[in-house]
Amino acid sequence: MTTTEKDPARMDAPTPRATTAHGSMPGSSAPGSPPARPLTNSLTAGKLPRNTPLWVLLGSVALVGIVFLLIDIADEASSFNWAGTAFFGTVLFCVAIFALSFFVEGLRKAKDRLVTALVSAAFVLALLPLVSLISTTVINGLPAFLTPTFFTESQRNIVGAGGGALHAIVGTLLITGVATLISVPIGLLAAIYLTEYGRGRLARGITFFVDVMTGIPSIVAGLFAYAFFSLIFNDPGIRFGFGGAVALSVLMIPVVVRSSEEMLKLVPNELREAAFALGVPKWLTILKVVLPTSLAGIVTGIMISIARVIGETAPLLIISGFTASMNYDLFSERMMTLPVFVYTQYANQGADFQAYIDRAWAGALTLILIVMLLNGLARLIARFFSPKLGR
Repeated sequence: MTTTEKDPARMDAPTPRATTAHGSMPGSSAPGSPPARPLTNSLTAGKLPRNTPLWVLLGSVALVGIVFLLIDIADEASSFNWAGTAFFGTVLFCVAIFALSFFVEGLRKAKDRLVTALVSAAFVLALLPLVSLISTTVINGLPAFLTPTFFTESQRNIVGAGGGALHAIVGTLLITGVATLISVPIGLLAAIYLTEYGRGRLARGITFFVDVMTGIPSIVAGLFAYAFFSLIFNDPGIRFGFGGAVALSVLMIPVVVRSSEEMLKLVPNELREAAFALGVPKWLTILKVVLPTSLAGIVTGIMISIARVIGETAPLLIISGFTASMNYDLFSERMMTLPVFVYTQYANQGADFQAYIDRAWAGALTLILIVMLLNGLARLIARFFSPKLGR
């Protein structure tokens, strides 16, 4: 028989199948032997259900809430403690999830869940002051904020209820705007020098003084502006809006320098080297490559600096003063700002003290909304003007 021919006997013979040691097929039980045990997945054994942390958190908060509710019922003079409920409920959740995971999943997984719970709890606890501040400001400031005259009138000749904060809003926008115009070019150019050109003692000295200026008290900036303009104009009682802008710029410049410097350092050197390889001069590389690449971070840093100074009271109270009348001239007479407006309304209450307190809360709410608006505008600028990396 040749190698190409096939044996019919071999073709008809059944293919032998693998058998176990007892001569039975895998997965089947041999005669007289006990039935095969069902297969189990070891990856899912001893594991908590997926939504267990959520239910444990809700149960912990509910249990602590019941305790505080009973305390509130027993003491009619007190109100329900929402902050205490959230805090102690979160603490109870961390303890409960660790204990439950320890008995079900073991020590290693319990430690992992405990750390995750602690990180989440830290995030929630960090939000509590912010939520409490915003909710308290909205609740107390909304009645006066919604009055028709709050944004259309000043406090001139107002000794009780009525009037508005138009003069303070205009003063805040003017002074902060001029301070931004002063601070951003100086701070950005200083950051470019430190990142692209600065070497040696001069760069180290600038960095040192910028760090020192970052931590100076705000009232020192107000005293500096007051002493500076008093010496120039020889007027010990000088008060005007431009002096407040200069005082705020002293506080803004170091923040702009540090934030812009860090953003410029994040630009990869490969982009600069590619531009240099094409024969582009250094100043044009900074203008066309480095600045557009870091624009989003620079704008964010500028907004942080504005939010840092827009609520300052002490320097503006010293150099800008306060008034109840409108003033659009930054170089003449006193000018009111929203932080000083809030302070004076609370500190100098008249016979109708509730109206003064309501106006103070409304001024604080207006200041928060202005900061939120500026941050939203910064995000839009960063989104539309930053380089598009994808197609």
